[in-house]
Amino acid sequence: MQYLEFEKPIEELIEKLNQAKDLGKDQSVDVTKTIFDLESKIKLTRKNIYENLTSWQRVQLSRHPQRPYALDFINYLTDNKFLELHGDRGGRDDKAMIGGWGTINDQSVMFIGQQKGRTTKERQYRNFGMANPEGYRKALRLMKMAEKFNKPVVCLIDTPGAFPGLEAEEKGQGEAIARNILEMTQLEVPIIIVIIGEGASGGALGIGVGNKILMLSNAWYSVISPENCSTILWGNWENKTTAADSLKLTAKDMKKLGLVDEIIKEPLGGAHTFPKETFRIVKRSILKSINEFTKLKKEIIVKKRIDKFSSMGVINE
Repeated sequence: MQYLEFEKPIEELIEKLNQAKDLGKDQSVDVTKTIFDLESKIKLTRKNIYENLTSWQRVQLSRHPQRPYALDFINYLTDNKFLELHGDRGGRDDKAMIGGWGTINDQSVMFIGQQKGRTTKERQYRNFGMANPEGYRKALRLMKMAEKFNKPVVCLIDTPGAFPGLEAEEKGQGEAIARNILEMTQLEVPIIIVIIGEGASGGALGIGVGNKILMLSNAWYSVISPENCSTILWGNWENKTTAADSLKLTAKDMKKLGLVDEIIKEPLGGAHTFPKETFRIVKRSILKSINEFTKLKKEIIVKKRIDKFSSMGVINE
């Protein structure tokens, strides 16, 4: 397990706990009370740390190298029976954007999400979770397929942003994202959005228009990352903590501003520490959201989605 700087007190206690357990293997030494005390102290320390996280610390957690990625969630939700589909039907397949069919509790679902890598080779293969235009066009093709078969769409957002390279711009990055936003407002099946990690800018919005928007408690959602915001305003990354606070990018901020519908509370210790428990919580929330919309008429589903996004940012004096 890798620990972030603010998680070091937990790491030290876990090391002591493991030492006590090793010592306890010697039958002549009774360490029962020591183990109990250390376990209690670990729980209390976790509670104190994770219930008082700063905005920047939540950004760090969203990028934790052991945090579950889209495929981890999908494989759990579908019992490892995910049928991935490829290609934008324009001659390209973006590895940063994944999609395909899966079943959750006998409910067929079209899954779409941004996928990152863990090793250097995987990160390059997935382009660090930054999709090109063909990725967004593939996502739209799969959404249209789901609409054809009258099946709900579940989008898992985890991206530092759409790929900003020259080639991506030449291929129509802005147009691809804008078209997805337009088409998603009009899709005649339920769309459930789950922000599982980083939700940066248009890269997130390109698969982020839905009937229900769920957000993990240690994820973030913003028009720009704290580092880039700090660079623009102060000319360096040193003020990224201040930028993170100012951007109001946490799940609590998003819920307060009416930009997400529900916060999915992660276990104390975060999704990277307790992935299976996180998967179970997310599964319950997704199924509940799907059931909320599947019985509605198509025109009602579309109207509710359009009304939801039309009301964002409106100030009633």
